[in-house]
Amino acid sequence: MEKRFSPYLSKIKPTLKLLLDELLKLFPYASILAVDVKGKRFTVNTRTVSIADSRTSERGFVVRVNTRNNYCEYSFNNINEDNYNEILLHIVKQTRMIEIIGDKKEVDLTDLPLINEEVINKSFYRDTLKVGLSTKEIIEKLNELKDEIHNHSDMDVNGIANLELTEVSKMFLSSNKDLEQYYNWGDGVILAATSSDKGVKYNFSSESGCSLEEILTKLKEKTAELVDVASKLHRARPVKPGTYDVICSPEVTGLIAHEAFGHGVEMDMFVKNRAKAIEYLNKEVASNKVNMYDGANVFEQVSSYFFDDEGTLAQNTQIIDNGILKNGINDVLTAMRLNVLPTGNGKRESFERKAYTRMTNTYFAPGNDKLEDMIKSIKHGYFLVGSLSGMEDPKNWGIQCIASYGIEIINGKLTSNWIAPVLITGYVPDLLKSITMVSDDLEMFGSGYCGKGYKEFVKVSDGGPYLKARVRLG
Repeated sequence: MEKRFSPYLSKIKPTLKLLLDELLKLFPYASILAVDVKGKRFTVNTRTVSIADSRTSERGFVVRVNTRNNYCEYSFNNINEDNYNEILLHIVKQTRMIEIIGDKKEVDLTDLPLINEEVINKSFYRDTLKVGLSTKEIIEKLNELKDEIHNHSDMDVNGIANLELTEVSKMFLSSNKDLEQYYNWGDGVILAATSSDKGVKYNFSSESGCSLEEILTKLKEKTAELVDVASKLHRARPVKPGTYDVICSPEVTGLIAHEAFGHGVEMDMFVKNRAKAIEYLNKEVASNKVNMYDGANVFEQVSSYFFDDEGTLAQNTQIIDNGILKNGINDVLTAMRLNVLPTGNGKRESFERKAYTRMTNTYFAPGNDKLEDMIKSIKHGYFLVGSLSGMEDPKNWGIQCIASYGIEIINGKLTSNWIAPVLITGYVPDLLKSITMVSDDLEMFGSGYCGKGYKEFVKVSDGGPYLKARVRLG
């Protein structure tokens, strides 16, 4: 393994193997996930500078064991040669309590087979960021971005520049697997808040997943447009509710992908009978121009990794194939319950939380159309830009996405008429079946976090090409 892999995890590995050996004497299956994640968030605005730990920073361990055809987990954040036997006793004690509860039928425990793992002993390494800057130099770069925002505006403006840099080291040990991975990611955001007699309007742009130099360069290139849009939002009007032809920018495309058939095909929701998608596998759910994927091994992005938090190697899963719903995504235990292969989507918010089926990099694949032709094809509609938030009901396939703004299109030309904010709503298959044109572009965005319901936040990215669709706006 390269030297940047966590020295702490390397040092503690022999003790973890001792614990694993003892666990395997007592249980038919045992595994240990060890994580050491460190990172910093740097924020500069008009008046202040702040430096804080990344919200993903953590160091700890998760043990998973099989007992009486079920799986139990135990997490802890400290282990050494003197206390690993004490940890072993805690695990045995807690597992026995669960067995007693099961014997008394106080809870329903689901019978599951042993996890079947192939033998893999491998280390993975990816240094995407290549930081090479001191903390002082990073703050100076962010100050330059903030000043650029101010220089481009004649209005009262608060410029904000934010950068999050994170290094991830993880180890997964079981009877068949000895895996290590190191990777890093960066996420930069610039925001301009402008003030007028009509109130405060803001606009933001982001760059993520590439080298630090590229993140900073691309953010600088976006400052002028950032401020221009924030200024124009003061004259934006609410949209007249109705159904319109629209062009979705890649940010909006990614938001739709994430909400429509990201959450909608998380297969732990299949198990709980909370997802309508289980009824539509191998059926048409979108136009034949739609191809959609989720995968951790496709891009160098904020949710790209070599193996997930259950030791499953990263993959790229095709969810929709020319309009046909082909696959969902899953974690190991969900895959066993549904008798399908795991897709490498078992992710934890931290070592203290259970693994759920979670998205990684979710995206629509590019098509063959050109953006200019897509705009020309619209007699009256809107060009939708920017991603604010969204939600979906996997059980009933209702969707709501909020775009930053829209620009009116009349007779195939963009006008100076703006709408904001813009609510996209409707029934997921209706939206996806209305897609008639897909551009040959592809962009990915990873500036946000995704929650499972209202909690369990993890880093994800999403994106795709420009899409032409017919949707309800409000």
